[in-house]
Amino acid sequence: MFQKILIANRGEIALRVLRACKELGIPTVAVHSTADHNAMHVRLADESVCIGPAPSRESYLNIHEIVSACEITGADAIHPGYGFLSENAKFAEILEAHGLTFIGPTAEHIRMMGDKITAKKTAAELGIPVVPGSEGGVSTDEEAAAIAEEIGYPVLIKATAGGGGRGMKVARGPDDLSMALSTARSEALSSFGNDEVYIEKYLAKPRHIEIQIMGDGEGAAIHLGERDCSLQRRHQKIWEEANSPALDPDQRLEIGETCAAAMRKLGYRGAGTIEFLYEDGNFYFIEMNTRLQVEHPVTEAVTGIDLVHEQIRVASGAGLSCTQEEVRFMGHAIECRINAEDPRTFVPSPGRITHYHTPGGLGVRVDSGVYQGYSIPPYYDSLIGKLIVHGRTRMEAMMRLRRALDEFVIDGIKTTIPLFSELLANHDIADGNYDIHWLEHFLEESPPVPQA
Repeated sequence: MFQKILIANRGEIALRVLRACKELGIPTVAVHSTADHNAMHVRLADESVCIGPAPSRESYLNIHEIVSACEITGADAIHPGYGFLSENAKFAEILEAHGLTFIGPTAEHIRMMGDKITAKKTAAELGIPVVPGSEGGVSTDEEAAAIAEEIGYPVLIKATAGGGGRGMKVARGPDDLSMALSTARSEALSSFGNDEVYIEKYLAKPRHIEIQIMGDGEGAAIHLGERDCSLQRRHQKIWEEANSPALDPDQRLEIGETCAAAMRKLGYRGAGTIEFLYEDGNFYFIEMNTRLQVEHPVTEAVTGIDLVHEQIRVASGAGLSCTQEEVRFMGHAIECRINAEDPRTFVPSPGRITHYHTPGGLGVRVDSGVYQGYSIPPYYDSLIGKLIVHGRTRMEAMMRLRRALDEFVIDGIKTTIPLFSELLANHDIADGNYDIHWLEHFLEESPPVPQA
């Protein structure tokens, strides 16, 4: 194992990684911006280093300062969490050049899956089902029109370097295509510095299903089932479940083994998530995230496997802790992302938390880095915590979630907690009958959520 791990992140994920390190007996180093000097992960780490002012580009994205923090503290490995530098191939290469271990995939695999066209080609070559569309980037309106006619409207124009819904537009017919291409290119250039786009068939009412995999980098890989992340707003997930209400055990095992087999061929190292759109019994690859996901706790709940432990084991050369045959799926888990946002407008709500009480009891877990008296800075993502519940059945998990939300108190700021309480009262949610567009329609049609 490692002598000391530096956690190159902040908030709840930094605390999550820190806890795993402590359980493994590995000392930790927390890095932080000036805005996070009193953050919980900074308080609990064995050592801490300030790496710059509040803006992310000057602190959490500052590779030079992070490497310097390793040299100052003697850390020999870095866990990037998610976001920030977690999928930065250059960062992984620089760490390797400095004799430091990046707790994640190789730079080659990060780069391969970071470009959506390359990722789609690779997935197809590895036997993973993909969405019909262009084989590469589309450079002219005429080329786009020919592809759209071949695969059929509506079509989706996507930035090759995109993410989070940016650089993504729908053309429902030939008259929409030129404007959709122009807008997607403009957004892509502004957001990612790359205006290349490609075209895929647009699916009308798909679910968002993702498969969690873990590889040892030596040809062994396992899958840990699926997560249903279909409840989204503007392509941002807010509620995740494992297992999916839409899949049966045979489908789960089939698509899981397809993904695990692909990762064995690739020689993939570490945690990864292969994301699909699912419609009418068919899976269509959309992307692969070469990192830990925000929603990883629901997978941990139904398998009993600590994914951060596995990441650290694999990166240290210790290999996977179990075989595919030893993986067991137990019950049902749901995660709600608790954001410091207005529950209807989703406008960020930074500020001081005046009262804070988390729920507890059997099958309830809260991952959060905040506390009573903590002031949420306005510089970062609005995610402040995650409420995860587990039950023997989906209905038991839903009832447990309702109870836990009633106990959860966060005063002084607005949060999304009231929205989840409202969703639980909806028949479609109770029945598991929703797709990736469901939440947008619900928000448009229902009245504002009262804020407690």
